[in-house]
Amino acid sequence: MVHAAYLVAAVCFIVALKGLSTPRYARLGNLVGAGGMAIAVAAVLTSGGIDHLGPILIAIALGALIGVPAARGVKMTAIPQMVALFNGVGGAAAALVAITEFLDVEAGGAVLAATAFSVLIGCVSFAGSMVTFAKLQELMTTRPVTFRFGREISAGVGVLCLGLAAMVLATPSKPALVALAVAGLVLGVLFVLPVGGADVPIAISLLNAFTGLAVTATGYVLGNTLLIVSGTLVGASGTLLTRLMARAMGRPLTHILFGAFTAHGAQAATRADRTVRSGTVDDVALMLRYSRNVVVVPGYGLAVAQAQHAIQELAELLRARGVNVDYGIHAVAGRMPGHMNVLLAEANVPYEQLKEMDEVNSILGSTDVALVVGANDVVNPAARDQPDSPLYGMPIIDVDKARSVVFLKRSMRPGFAGTDNELLYNERTTMLFGDAKDSLTKLVATIKQL
Repeated sequence: MVHAAYLVAAVCFIVALKGLSTPRYARLGNLVGAGGMAIAVAAVLTSGGIDHLGPILIAIALGALIGVPAARGVKMTAIPQMVALFNGVGGAAAALVAITEFLDVEAGGAVLAATAFSVLIGCVSFAGSMVTFAKLQELMTTRPVTFRFGREISAGVGVLCLGLAAMVLATPSKPALVALAVAGLVLGVLFVLPVGGADVPIAISLLNAFTGLAVTATGYVLGNTLLIVSGTLVGASGTLLTRLMARAMGRPLTHILFGAFTAHGAQAATRADRTVRSGTVDDVALMLRYSRNVVVVPGYGLAVAQAQHAIQELAELLRARGVNVDYGIHAVAGRMPGHMNVLLAEANVPYEQLKEMDEVNSILGSTDVALVVGANDVVNPAARDQPDSPLYGMPIIDVDKARSVVFLKRSMRPGFAGTDNELLYNERTTMLFGDAKDSLTKLVATIKQL
């Protein structure tokens, strides 16, 4: 019965991943995955032979008391940070279980190798995920952190980890395993520090795959089939997602992870002698009302302002007045894949109105106004034109090809990658400063009066 329950749970996990591949079935996929996890936990707890069941149930209750309010109360803009935290906790759990099993059971051969692998990868995932959390939460700089001989030091720590893993296999000892865990934590930190802000979502996806591999190895150590299956699913899907995201960024994964060591970085241009064309709500309202084609490009600023309902109301108002409105969605706009899709779905924007980057780029040349709401890096021409820019090589939405560009921003602050956007100073660009939700609400009210 336990193995039958494991099989049902594994099928639920597979169905959940399939559902998450399309917005239409994503919610159902989540529910199916959660149901599979409930079945798995129930099967383990009722299988018999579990020691200390009372403390385990207390730990589950405490976890639920922390996890449920955290998940329900988290803002949409903070979902990526929560994903990073939960992923890191998963990696740490896999490593701790493997360490505990090592301390309690004498093992050798393949099981010992799986233990060393789980400890190393789990610690790398935990430490790396904590750094990505700090970057996303802006507790530390979002720019790549490099230092002299950083690449050589990282390589040296990697070699040390391999040496310690070999030592654990040759002469199993607690000090060697603890040293391996510490070295793995250091490697995880060094692994993520050089990653720039715009690339952090890719690092999270890769670390998620690492956690899956650590769980798989721990499943082998415990002889638990379901852990092996679920960990493999996470590892495989995380790896595929990482490759897809890197392809969407237009750069090899190695360049995303280690390019900061070789990039010289663009010199920041002084703004003192540069002019910015700032407009009023009335100016922008007239531009939008008497346009034929408008493309809305949402970004993280839209999510921060919780302006998804306001932009949907503006788009519908313009359509009612004969203006064609499309949404241009960049694959990594926001802080994680699908961020903008979920945000706009929350405002009941039909999925069919969302155009991916390649599709929207084909129509921007004939677009009257490109309305950029809170996006910066994903429309920055430096990614296309400046080889010394940290963004160089990342495909962008070519809003600079539109006849006019309107930016809704709070200030002239650079985007998450910390790179200035030359388009902000273009003579065809109009800046509408202020909170995005407030600005959009005023635009709706003004257009209704035209």
